Amino acid sequence: METTSSSRFAVQPAEAPTAAAAEHDPNDPQAPHDPQGAQAAPADPQDPAAPAPAPRRTAAPFLAADFPWYGLDGAFTGPRWLMQVGAAADGTVEHGSTGHGDEPSVRGELATGEKERFAVVVTVASNPLRRSADGTGTLEATSVATAAWLAGSGLLAYSWPGQMDHTLRSEWLDQQTEAAWELADDLGGEDWSTLSLPVDGEPTPFHYRESEFGWVLAGSTGAGVHLGAYGRGMSAYGLGFCAIEDLGSYE
Repeated sequence: METTSSSRFAVQPAEAPTAAAAEHDPNDPQAPHDPQGAQAAPADPQDPAAPAPAPRRTAAPFLAADFPWYGLDGAFTGPRWLMQVGAAADGTVEHGSTGHGDEPSVRGELATGEKERFAVVVTVASNPLRRSADGTGTLEATSVATAAWLAGSGLLAYSWPGQMDHTLRSEWLDQQTEAAWELADDLGGEDWSTLSLPVDGEPTPFHYRESEFGWVLAGSTGAGVHLGAYGRGMSAYGLGFCAIEDLGSYE
């Protein structure tokens, strides 16, 4: 996978408003369109107790996709919620995320000591051909590395080291996001281990890594999509994934 910024997806999901502001360049022509429109107003980042909840989303943009969405299987009995979708320049839905457990804030456990238990599943369409934003060329195909990149970047969107002043977070986030991209481009490296988890009831190998911010994993399914996942406070070892039959259960 060629590590060029032009071939990357814009970071999704970035539900926390302060994180989104740091990650999305308004001049980037490849930033995906959000079919749901405006984001919620950000909380004061200087207040460690100020929540930054994900805005509630409907299933409409998810239903526009031509691939199945994945989430945790029936063994998970906690809250479920929709996050964002990412679309290509022509509006084609390429990826999106579903959340499980506590809805994380941008300043969660790392900064405040409050325990947040969540797992986010990222579904990425297996796409051998992606058009550039100006319609004149193509980008590289999606892959397991794409899912790993989106999952790693998504985890960073909800990570804020407690000793860091909020004014430095943008620079820190840029550095860590670049590191996440490099890690995703080296899934065979020593930073990753292998973890087998059920997908639609079938044992499936995933690339897995842990950090002080949480865990990230990525793999592929037999349903024409790649899966990424990230979380904190919930062990990845007991998770299972399945295609979502009713998106209404996430609204």
